[in-house]
Amino acid sequence: MIPAKRHRTSLRLVRFCILLSALFLLFASVPHAAEPKDAKEKEKPNLLSKESSPYLLQHAYNPVNWHPWGQDAFDKAKKEKKIVFLSIGYSSCHWCHVMEKESFSNKEVAELMNKNFICIKVDREERPDIDDIYMTALHVMGTRGGWPMSMFLTPDGKPIVGGTYWPREDREIEGEKVNGFKTILKKIVEIWKDKPKEVEMQAAHYAEETSDALARLVRVNPIVTLDRDLARGAALALSEEIDSVHGGIGRKANKHRGTKFPMSSSVSVLFDHAVREKDDDLRKQVVLTLDKMAMGGIYDQLGGGFHRYSTERTWTVPHFEKMLYDNAQLVELYAEAFKQWKNPEYARVVRETLDFVKREMTSPDGGFYSALDADSNGTEGEFYVWTPEKIEKAIGDKTEVALLRAIYNVGNAPNFEEKFFILRLNRPFEEIAKEQKMTAEELAKKLAAIKTKMMTFRAKRERPFLDTKILTAWNGQMIAGYAKAGQILKEPEYVKTAACAAEFVLKNLRTKEGRLLRTYSKTADGKFEAKLNGYLDDYAFFIHGLLNLHDASGDKKWLDEAKKLADVVIKWHNDGDKGGYFFTSSDHEKLFARPKDYYDNAQPSANGVFVRDLIRIGKKTKDDEYRKLAEKTIRQFAGVVRSNPSSVPGMCLALHMYLDAKGETPQKKDEKKKGPPPITGMETTEDVVKYTASLSPAKDGKHVATLSIAISAPWYIYANPVGSKQFAGNATTVTIRGNGKIIPADIEYPKGAVLKTEGLEDLQIYENEVTIKAVIPATTEPLEIAVKLQACSKGDKGVCLLQTTLKMTVK
Repeated sequence: MIPAKRHRTSLRLVRFCILLSALFLLFASVPHAAEPKDAKEKEKPNLLSKESSPYLLQHAYNPVNWHPWGQDAFDKAKKEKKIVFLSIGYSSCHWCHVMEKESFSNKEVAELMNKNFICIKVDREERPDIDDIYMTALHVMGTRGGWPMSMFLTPDGKPIVGGTYWPREDREIEGEKVNGFKTILKKIVEIWKDKPKEVEMQAAHYAEETSDALARLVRVNPIVTLDRDLARGAALALSEEIDSVHGGIGRKANKHRGTKFPMSSSVSVLFDHAVREKDDDLRKQVVLTLDKMAMGGIYDQLGGGFHRYSTERTWTVPHFEKMLYDNAQLVELYAEAFKQWKNPEYARVVRETLDFVKREMTSPDGGFYSALDADSNGTEGEFYVWTPEKIEKAIGDKTEVALLRAIYNVGNAPNFEEKFFILRLNRPFEEIAKEQKMTAEELAKKLAAIKTKMMTFRAKRERPFLDTKILTAWNGQMIAGYAKAGQILKEPEYVKTAACAAEFVLKNLRTKEGRLLRTYSKTADGKFEAKLNGYLDDYAFFIHGLLNLHDASGDKKWLDEAKKLADVVIKWHNDGDKGGYFFTSSDHEKLFARPKDYYDNAQPSANGVFVRDLIRIGKKTKDDEYRKLAEKTIRQFAGVVRSNPSSVPGMCLALHMYLDAKGETPQKKDEKKKGPPPITGMETTEDVVKYTASLSPAKDGKHVATLSIAISAPWYIYANPVGSKQFAGNATTVTIRGNGKIIPADIEYPKGAVLKTEGLEDLQIYENEVTIKAVIPATTEPLEIAVKLQACSKGDKGVCLLQTTLKMTVK
């Protein structure tokens, strides 16, 4: 809540912020005008020319005076009293390229930016911590995020307003004028000039709200029983969102329209549940998903490997970029599915994908490159799509052309932009073979020769940009994929490839002190550089790869290396008694928030993967301390697992693995329950507490603020103090602000009742009703009184609702 006297100005800024971000949604579907490419050799290089990130180097000859992220840029902003314009993207991002061509290469726009702002470029793949914090800030502002992420910051890095892609010029859409980037820049300059204090106040508010949003669900340790019911939560929730026609996970309420991602973590938890519970209905849905993805255009039917996502429900039209991490996760998933169900098509997908990675994404030294762009010749997908005429020219033989058209359904109706074909299978391969009166093996042999001709023809096209940056985290995932495939398909060469990549990382991306670095890439002058402290995902994913390599090879070396790196994480990323691991190390650059990574998206959460690493290391080494550390982390996130399980499938898998390690067997099918008990229709702490606040008249230069909290039975909230270090973050806490600043207060928290818990320290709690008093200096300003609390219910099946902050303004 913004203090009352600033309310009107702040609302205008908020509305402006939301308007800016909404522009991306409007313009994303509007064709952008083609512009001649600038002759970069004629431009003077900016400071990005000294960087090694391929994405940053793409902007090294922009007329914008770009700075890399660093203290120098912020010191300059403070000295010159300028707002910072922060642009975050990555090398294979289509709309990043569009904004670069339209705005950042334009001298008029660059002049506006250079005169009024300190401009910073960030590669989100090198600095995921920065990306995560400012993406969260966008969400706090009520804005949908995307890339490029465009943010305006105060000189000390706090977020003011932001959005995503903005076109250069104003446009009229559906009869309404909307602002382009040039106009937005001018408006930001005007606001900063006229109301700098209000801007800084709002930025401080957003920074606080961002920090709170990142920490809200992980600064608590709710009392939740770690059992199979809890572990099943993600699978049961996600099974309700499966597209029963085309497979994959989407929004059922939206009839699965719109983009569809592979969501490997989510499909993996469904796969695990189907196998673990012998759930045949769910097995069919998982098989449908794997089959439809492998048959669709999201899979490169010629060259192997998966594109990043499908732009529509049927997996036909992809967003054409190829990411190392997608292919790594899907290789593991398809290999496990082949092991379980022996479908030869799954083995084919694994082999073809690994052939693609070896051919196009492996460095001469054995490390794996990051990504292939979606664009070539400035056109998305041009490298991958076909016309009937191009197919005939590539193959030559009319009989072979007819066969290919029958296999990939290249008929009279193009499936991309009304003039091109994306190759896809509309039926299972075995069905096509029967129609052609061949065995599947005979058809595959004929098709292989045809595909070779088409690959030769395709190779002559302008290739998509290859991001040769080598990231420790993503290499760990690909190492895991190669090792798993080698073990299951009994291919020693795959295991050797995994070992070679692991040796590369240990040699080039590990310091003398045994700590990992994030990235390895070539600078503009041709030298290779490894840099940036490793993040939690670098350790978690690479350890996962080493453990898979140990499974596949039996070589103790990989287990020893995994254990050493796990110990590094415990030392530098641990949150002590609370459990869970910070994304950044304790000696990392200090930003205004320090989050823990626990949500699974296109990438699995680092905490979810690392918990499984700990359990595996504990089991392999017979050291129970690692399992205990895993338990502490699972307990840290148990509230999220209980309240929002579909967002943390990796943590649910970890809980299953933890229970397996404890020797707890799953319940029999007839004893199985349908997940966690319901929360009696109540979903938030606000539903079970009522909060009032009052302020006494000033006396002797002081006010007394009285807060009354009524708690509905059978719920309680944690007292202050709570009586346990492990649960300190759950304590009910009061904060009082005036004019946007925290006011010193002498707060009197009453003593709580004792709650005894099995295996834990006794806790102090408040039940029924509690009154808290605070003595503060007298003021005429309206005061915001905020109370942070969390409601839980008692018993073995007790439920903890999400922690929240209730606010009230008093005078």
